[in-house]
Amino acid sequence: MTEFLADEAATEALAGRFAAALPETVAGLTLLLQGELGTGKSTFARALIRALGHAGIVPSPTYTLVEPYELPIGTIYHVDLYRVASEDELRYLGWTELDEGFRIVEWPDRAPSIAAGADVVVSLEYRDSGRQADVKGLSARGQRIAAAMASDTITQPVD
Repeated sequence: MTEFLADEAATEALAGRFAAALPETVAGLTLLLQGELGTGKSTFARALIRALGHAGIVPSPTYTLVEPYELPIGTIYHVDLYRVASEDELRYLGWTELDEGFRIVEWPDRAPSIAAGADVVVSLEYRDSGRQADVKGLSARGQRIAAAMASDTITQPVD
């Protein structure tokens, strides 16, 4: 599914639709957020966490690397790998201890092996005066999420 995002509100709305498309059980689910600096990865993650029921501040995990949220849907881990220099650092981060939660991962390209076990990727890029979002299911669960989102929206044609 590809969609043009004219502004921050459109990015937040897309995250809300993503939340609505999630299954009842998000345990073990991994979402990858890809894109250049400033394309809206953190905006999407914050809006998604709020849409899933968090009412407080959603700080950037750039320095903490992981911000956990205990929500009715399950444990959500907002992970930012921007400061990770190699995949070896994931074991110090406690990556395997996050398996039972829903991992929202910014900058997944810093640890390419994560993609092998991911369910969904949301790629954000600059397009005209806004952004373009591509949502792609990577696993059977991820494909169901992407299909549910695609059936709920009208997308603009993209080059």
